[in-house]
Amino acid sequence: MYLLVLEFLTRVYDAVRAHPFINGVLPHLLTVAGFLLAFFAIARLMSERRQPGNTFAWLLAIAFVPYVGVPLYLMLGGRKIRQLAARKTRLCPIVPGVPPSPAAHGTTAKILTLNGACPPVGGNRLHFLANGEESFTELERHIREAKHTIHLMTFILGRDAVGKRLVRLLAKRAKEGVKVRLLLDSLGCFFASGRFVDPIREAGGEVAKFMPVLPLQTRGSANLRNHRKIAVFDHRVAFVGGRNLAREYMGPTPLKRRWRDLGAMIEGPAVALLNETFLADWAFASDQSIDELHQELPPAVAEFVGASELQVVASGPDVEGDTLYEGILSLVQNADRSVWIVTPYFIPDEVLFRSLLLKARAGVDVRIVVPARSNHPITDLARRHYLRELHAAGAKVLLYQHGMNHAKLILVDRSIGLFGSANLDLRSLFVNFEIGVLTYSHGEAATLTAWMREVFAQSKPMPEPRTERQLMPVIGEEIARLLAPML
Repeated sequence: MYLLVLEFLTRVYDAVRAHPFINGVLPHLLTVAGFLLAFFAIARLMSERRQPGNTFAWLLAIAFVPYVGVPLYLMLGGRKIRQLAARKTRLCPIVPGVPPSPAAHGTTAKILTLNGACPPVGGNRLHFLANGEESFTELERHIREAKHTIHLMTFILGRDAVGKRLVRLLAKRAKEGVKVRLLLDSLGCFFASGRFVDPIREAGGEVAKFMPVLPLQTRGSANLRNHRKIAVFDHRVAFVGGRNLAREYMGPTPLKRRWRDLGAMIEGPAVALLNETFLADWAFASDQSIDELHQELPPAVAEFVGASELQVVASGPDVEGDTLYEGILSLVQNADRSVWIVTPYFIPDEVLFRSLLLKARAGVDVRIVVPARSNHPITDLARRHYLRELHAAGAKVLLYQHGMNHAKLILVDRSIGLFGSANLDLRSLFVNFEIGVLTYSHGEAATLTAWMREVFAQSKPMPEPRTERQLMPVIGEEIARLLAPML
């Protein structure tokens, strides 16, 4: 029987292959179709505001391998969601009684505000969370103590002991009547957004998936990821930073291989701005009305609890420009004495790269800390060229020696700090949904300075580059750089 079926299939295949249409017309039709697809994809690509390196990488893929490049571009090539950016509310709720912050007169603050970010607000209390144990303890405490609402947004929810513990606790609070909303990126939480979080749904809580990968929600949605990490409790306390909800980022007890990271707990008027970002993302992912969500909010009243001046910056496909990127450019270009950077991945665009080079050559104290080995080897290859050139220009390139350093922090002139979810790579700067917070207060700047000096002490200078570079590593490095805009 098996031989008969095999012989039948063989004859069918031979008959199809011998058909004149298959042999003569179809190949030409496929060639024309491939050419047309490539033409329209390139036309679309050139109409978008992209970095030159990003455009060039996609052009190569579309022109030389159109049957692969065009489908990939249709799935992954989108950078902005114009309809979403047009209809999304400006993420700056008016809080009566909050006066303009003196920091609003600074160059970077003005640039960010003109590009759509919220102006700086004063009256906040900021507490940095320097390790995963403290971060988990404070997060768990606020989940237990929340009286009305728990809003959580994460890129990764681990299917591990930490993720399970948080799911159980959130389900318990939902069952007790607290309004629990958990927003998960559909790619980062691909294996943790279904049955794993059903206990929360069954207890009355809500779980939404951001930008479903399957099926694609919109053109490019497979590529546009929500990388923001925000938690807001009762509209009065917020957590923000680089930590996901997983064992390698946080936990109740120390873990030898836990990643180093940095986050913050915020109280005061800035919490309303972070909550507004959450609500806008939740409305988009859940199809709920933003107006109905706003009706849940308590009356907006300024509650001054500290002296911190903070500026909240949302950036991504839902914002017209590249707000966070232009803010970082402003910070670097206006630095007088120092630019200190800690980032897990370092793949800057050409303008930012040249700005750092010029500052280093001008004698500004430029320091860049990256992990000796990150969790993405291809990004380690792609970063080599940039780090080597900066080192030659006089910058101090430091390799963190104690495992993975996942923190994202820029400190300029030891007076202005930027932290949040954004890495210093092309994906975070131009593609992902990201959140950043700038602090303009001297007290916080001093805390960040001390934290950075501790990281410096646990790092080693990058070895001097070899005069003669080996062929294979050079090829691998160049390929990684070419692919960097699509990483």
